[in-house]
Amino acid sequence: MEVLDLRTFRDLQYVRNTEALLRGLDSRLRGASEGQRALSARGFQDLKEKMRELLPLLPVLEQYKADSRLIVHLKDEVRNLSGILLAIQEEMGAYDYEELQQRVLLLEARLHACLQKLGCGKLTGVSNPITVRASGSRFGSWMTDTMTPSADNRVWYMDGYYKGRRVLEFRSLTDFISGQNFVQHLLPHPWAGTGHVVFNGSLYYNKFQSNVAVRYHFRSRSVLVQRSLPGAGYNNTFPYSWGGFSDIDFMVDENGLWAVYTTNQNAGNIVVSRLDPHSLQVLRSWDTGYPKRSAGESFIICGVLYVTNSHLAGAKIYFAYYTNTSSYEYTDIPFHNQYSHISMLDYNPRERVLYTWNNGHQVVYNVTLFHVINTDGEL
Repeated sequence: MEVLDLRTFRDLQYVRNTEALLRGLDSRLRGASEGQRALSARGFQDLKEKMRELLPLLPVLEQYKADSRLIVHLKDEVRNLSGILLAIQEEMGAYDYEELQQRVLLLEARLHACLQKLGCGKLTGVSNPITVRASGSRFGSWMTDTMTPSADNRVWYMDGYYKGRRVLEFRSLTDFISGQNFVQHLLPHPWAGTGHVVFNGSLYYNKFQSNVAVRYHFRSRSVLVQRSLPGAGYNNTFPYSWGGFSDIDFMVDENGLWAVYTTNQNAGNIVVSRLDPHSLQVLRSWDTGYPKRSAGESFIICGVLYVTNSHLAGAKIYFAYYTNTSSYEYTDIPFHNQYSHISMLDYNPRERVLYTWNNGHQVVYNVTLFHVINTDGEL
């Protein structure tokens, strides 16, 4: 609704700016209809030019119509969900815990489907940083699962950027902030870099001194699969500008699991690859044309790779590569690097926030996405 409000305000300004043109054209048309013989060829051509200037107003008005239909759909859906909530509230005494939980999960699914009508969005802004905790060394990684039920609030913490094997699992964000209530996982293979990600109960990371991707399953405490990324550089061959064995960076967005790295064949430019999360096979790759050693850090939202131009103070989100069109553009999105040394930056699509390790501080950023409204089909 906020996105619709912002877009409506923008379009209203456009309509207001064309109001004088509309009034002038209306007056000219009235005069022309009352005295057609007095209308010269030049006057007629001028009227055509004025009409042509008004043509961009048509898609704006069409968007108004589409948005109004969407708002009606959303309002009806919220009304239906409110009724279901009231019914659940009245019936809570008639259900045991498991039955009630299933009803709540179904309700969450409908709310999620309603949200998905907004679809994916283009990044337009990043909030000021929110410092969650200050702990560990200058370099490290921390994260929550990118694909779990909302009730799962576990936090994983990996201090250091190479040879590490110790992963701390905190029960909740509150426990992470206090440094209490955690269990330890000892990985069978040490990690390289800080580009790890937790996806659907598994940790994906780069095995030290290799271009091997490892999938470690937390519940079974075992490696389910490991596979080499063909041609991927490793061991500080193609790191980000801050170094730290950051050759291979795993990410998750609304579309699934990705790996960001580079190869000699791509002349050191960033390669983005979609991975099968079960087998770790490369499904498809894109050469972005952006030199990885010039990038401070990067992250993916809705299939778009966003790159910061530095890991130090003064950084901004400078470059965007669109995998759906295999095209890129230079951007200028402010990004406040509060502690002046970012060594990990990842997007969590479940929470729609950026997780950052910044000079021994664990930080999050909220993101602002400009959504493309999808009005096809039913909610």
